[in-house]
Amino acid sequence: MGVIGVGEIGRALVDGLCAGAGEPPEILLSPRGSRTSAELAGRYPNVRVCADNQDVVDGSDVVVLAVRPQDRTEALAGLRVGGDRVVVSLMAGVGIDELRRTLGTGVPLVRAIPLPAVRERRSVTVTYPAHPVVDALFDGLGGALPVADEAGFGVFSALSATLTSHNGNHATLTAWAARQGVPAEAAERYVRGLFQGVARSLGDDSRSLHQLAGDHETPNGINERIRTTWFDSANAESLTEALDALLADLRRSG
Repeated sequence: MGVIGVGEIGRALVDGLCAGAGEPPEILLSPRGSRTSAELAGRYPNVRVCADNQDVVDGSDVVVLAVRPQDRTEALAGLRVGGDRVVVSLMAGVGIDELRRTLGTGVPLVRAIPLPAVRERRSVTVTYPAHPVVDALFDGLGGALPVADEAGFGVFSALSATLTSHNGNHATLTAWAARQGVPAEAAERYVRGLFQGVARSLGDDSRSLHQLAGDHETPNGINERIRTTWFDSANAESLTEALDALLADLRRSG
């Protein structure tokens, strides 16, 4: 497998593939993100850094494009991708048709949305279109979720954009507690433990998300109070509007 663009997600993919059971694949890294590439090559014997992006393509069966969308023209210019290779694009907002025009190739192209949890092999990764090689790759990193069309893929891409807001909420709670005189370290430890416990409950597929919310509430209790006074209908509508606008932009660019 080759990885062009070794940022946080590229690093997480390599960590996940190398940490699993069995013999990991040979992984070729581009010189982009040279410090990270060199660090990974020094840690894993099956990983090496290539001289340039074309060397990555030439030596790989599966090529992962993990560059930032705004860097794609520079990173992909002049690449020759042929043979029986499969290209996996992690670039948000870059559709299959545009990528095919950029690369000028007829090889299979697949879009994917791996999350940092691929490092622990616990990320459900959305893919489009379904491809047996790519879906098998992500099944080993937490699970593949193929979708039927590119429009649906855009919806999942928009959902993934809420990840840092989730952690930002935790940081806000910690800062609020510190302003009330609680030691910041103690507040952060508690907030981490609080939401790690809630996250584990998401593993219970027999309960809907609404049911899980109810499991943590009592009628007229403090959880219900915060949910209905802070995350009220106006707050929910604001989030919906933000997602609608992002999805529209993704579909225009994709």
